[in-house]
Amino acid sequence: MADKQQFSYTHILKATSLFGGVQVFKILISIIRVKIVAILLGGVGMGIIGLFNSTIQVVSEIAKLGLDTSAVKELAHVHASKDEKAVIKTVSILQKFIAITAIIGAIFTVVFSALLSQLTFGNTDYTFEFIWLAIAIFFMQLTNGKIAILQGTQALKKLAVANVLGSTVGLVVSIPLYYIYGLEAIVPTIIITAVIIFIFFWYFENTLKIQRISLGIREAYDKGRDMLHLGFVLSITGIVIFTTTYLLQIYIRYMGGLDEVGYYTAGFLIINSYVGMVFNAMGTDYFPRLSSIHTDNAQVQNAVRNQATIAILLITPIVTTFFIAAPLIVKILYSKEFLVIIGLISWGVLGMVFKAVSWSVGYVILAKGDSKIFVKTSIGFSLLMLAMNCAGYYFGGLTGLGISVLAYYIIHFTGLLIITKMSYGLLFQSTFYKLFMQCVLLCGAAFACTFLESNYLKYGGIIVIMLLSYIFTYSELQKKMNIKQLIKNKLSKRS
Repeated sequence: MADKQQFSYTHILKATSLFGGVQVFKILISIIRVKIVAILLGGVGMGIIGLFNSTIQVVSEIAKLGLDTSAVKELAHVHASKDEKAVIKTVSILQKFIAITAIIGAIFTVVFSALLSQLTFGNTDYTFEFIWLAIAIFFMQLTNGKIAILQGTQALKKLAVANVLGSTVGLVVSIPLYYIYGLEAIVPTIIITAVIIFIFFWYFENTLKIQRISLGIREAYDKGRDMLHLGFVLSITGIVIFTTTYLLQIYIRYMGGLDEVGYYTAGFLIINSYVGMVFNAMGTDYFPRLSSIHTDNAQVQNAVRNQATIAILLITPIVTTFFIAAPLIVKILYSKEFLVIIGLISWGVLGMVFKAVSWSVGYVILAKGDSKIFVKTSIGFSLLMLAMNCAGYYFGGLTGLGISVLAYYIIHFTGLLIITKMSYGLLFQSTFYKLFMQCVLLCGAAFACTFLESNYLKYGGIIVIMLLSYIFTYSELQKKMNIKQLIKNKLSKRS
């Protein structure tokens, strides 16, 4: 049992390292892109890009019908069973559904372009831009299908390389466009980037050499009814989640203007990118792995505990380091103009400690395909988040929004623990809660130091706590998986 536990921790750490490395690279790419956008386009440009991207996400969520997630669940399960025929059938069904939904999404965007412009910007001035963005939505949906196949078949290295290449080439193309055309380059850049990313994922998915079988629409529907049904349920919740984000941005635009939307977008981009290595690995490796064992509750409980343990151990030093690096990160990524988001990102990143556990737990509902519970929890939490964030912004501006994010994730953490315990008997041992509280205290202490007036005490305190968090994480990982031996083995293989 101890060997199995160590193997599980090792696998999680390797997957997190792989996609953490990808995320770090994407962050570096994002730093360059965002810095250029902030300098060339300013807060208004950031606001326009944020609103366009939010609208695209909502429309894409409607178009894809949750197939990107339901297909991963189905593929992971049949791939784990080594049933090649089942894999071919599932991939062929997915391809048919993806092609149809990509066309529907593009047509929807064209037909409702004027309405989308009115809802997003308060006028119809951007109708023509939304018509062009139909192309981006079409290719984004095709890319979702390729990602689902790579993820469901656990082709993680191919998935990582496709991500890196797509991000790099997208950056190379976007820089000169923004430099030459300014705000007019926003829509063309979104379209070109979507096409480039699709090409890379198409190439790497083709290297899997999975055969296809010809299916008519009716036949695909009959054979893929379960996938479509779960996908439809997930689509409803996805639409709600992205719509709440969209509505929050519109609310901020009405209350504070496009500049404030730009600051909001910039703040959450920093938070999500900075801690993204942990959550990226969850969606890419953990979810398919959990889906492949979802019928065995004992294995599920073990997988959740191990994932949550590694997640909080990794995120603790990331968060403590953030409090000393935040002002520098903002200046490097954007400009001094964006220092107004320090309160937002400082409070918000503290909430990521609770999110690390709640996401580990929440994936159980998704892996089991429990559509009723998933819909209720997703919609309920999304509406709660919208209400709390609107209230936070109304009473406290951007900093108030950060406080509401922290409060929301504490509630989300508590709620999901109760729901999964009642529904599946999922429990954490007291040793986990002890570990979790130690991580929370380290992050909380580092955050508290940011309120000290003396810079010597402030930064001195944060540095001490940051170093303690590094030592703590390393010692705990050493206990669980003999990390020294893993490093030696890795070095000996290279030599």
